[in-house]
Amino acid sequence: MESQRRMPGSAEESESASDDRAYGDRAYGGDRSGGNDPKAGYILVVDDDPAMRRMVTGYFQDHDVPASAVANGQEMCRYFKGVHPSAIILDLRLGQENGLDLLRQIRSSSDVPIIIMTGHRRDEIDRVIGLELGADDYVTKPFSLRELLARVRAVLRRQEMGRAARSRDPERGGYRFGGWQLERRARQLLDPAGNAVSLTKGEYALLLAFLDAPRRPLTREHLLQATRVHEDIFDRSIDVQVLRLRRKLEIDASAPRVIQTERGVGYVFTLAVEPF
Repeated sequence: MESQRRMPGSAEESESASDDRAYGDRAYGGDRSGGNDPKAGYILVVDDDPAMRRMVTGYFQDHDVPASAVANGQEMCRYFKGVHPSAIILDLRLGQENGLDLLRQIRSSSDVPIIIMTGHRRDEIDRVIGLELGADDYVTKPFSLRELLARVRAVLRRQEMGRAARSRDPERGGYRFGGWQLERRARQLLDPAGNAVSLTKGEYALLLAFLDAPRRPLTREHLLQATRVHEDIFDRSIDVQVLRLRRKLEIDASAPRVIQTERGVGYVFTLAVEPF
């Protein structure tokens, strides 16, 4: 079946966007224009090439994997207002848009698995930056549709295994970062010298939110949502909580290097994090 798919650059590329959207609706498994809610569990393809969108969603549909496709960030944001996809395949070359900016935007509020697509095997820098920003995997064009589907299934398996492990023992393990160590079961933070550092419930929840998404810009709204289960943070500014956490983690809280402000977005935890 894969060999029958037409590659980008064919006459199909000139077909209307409405035809492409109609195909996406069928692959998606629902009617986006009607009153029915979209089905959960679908794969969202973000690519400005209509032939590529049809090829990928068609192949996935042929293999019983619901999929839909959009051409740009604006269309992607509309999808996120409904049911979140199970995974996203994101092209880093989107005409006037920068796919890395969309990756940052997604990661500021979601941990959905993301596979990035790059256009050249020699274009290593985009792949590295994409992975550092939180992409789970990558493919390089031209790629095998069979391999792409296998990679999607692999990231979904890894996510499900993580969920299963957390549901069995949500407080198991912890994180290491910059010489520090956070032990989840004991809810204990140890500094590089091995000394225990006390944390309030709000500070602990805020630190967990950062450690779950290192090196990814997180909005204030996301941080509030991640920590609002704790009474001591519900009615207080995230900025105040960040300042208090900085005083415990930073050498100089007035010149932070661990938790930095991302102008116009929120905050980013800059250190590499190793779960254990």
